[in-house]
Amino acid sequence: MPSPDDLRLIDRLHGGFPLSDRPFAEVAASLGCSEDMLIDRLQRLLAHGDLTRFGPLFQIERAGGRFVLAAMAVPEHRFDTVAAQVGALNEIAHNYRRESAHPDQPGATTLNMWFVIAVEDAGQIERVIDDIEEMTGLPVFAFPKEREFFVELRLPLLPGAHHAAG
Repeated sequence: MPSPDDLRLIDRLHGGFPLSDRPFAEVAASLGCSEDMLIDRLQRLLAHGDLTRFGPLFQIERAGGRFVLAAMAVPEHRFDTVAAQVGALNEIAHNYRRESAHPDQPGATTLNMWFVIAVEDAGQIERVIDDIEEMTGLPVFAFPKEREFFVELRLPLLPGAHHAAG
């Protein structure tokens, strides 16, 4: 369970991370601790799973790249093997198990492996999909982004704090 100091740190880091030569020192000063202490606390939160990720979110399309959400229906007895194959590709940002059905398939094919394809050049998406299909012998269903929405919900982490929408 995160301590009150951990919660103050998480609340401070949620949006608005300083863009400077020493951003951790700036945040540490605003919280009344040292830069080293702040970095150690952040690393501990990540190591213990209290935080799963700390880093920037990029709009890759502005740089010519592309993210595509994709899914596969993987037979249960092959799931771990296929997950390792897909996860080993440099273009896969992450993959995970999630049960859902693809509505366009007769009998509603269960899509149980979801992953994000991330490429530097939008034209590489089809090659990555083809590579995965060839490697696994399974079809890949791609769900490209049609429209982008920015939604930020900040829930209160500390007693007496108020939530805010970004």
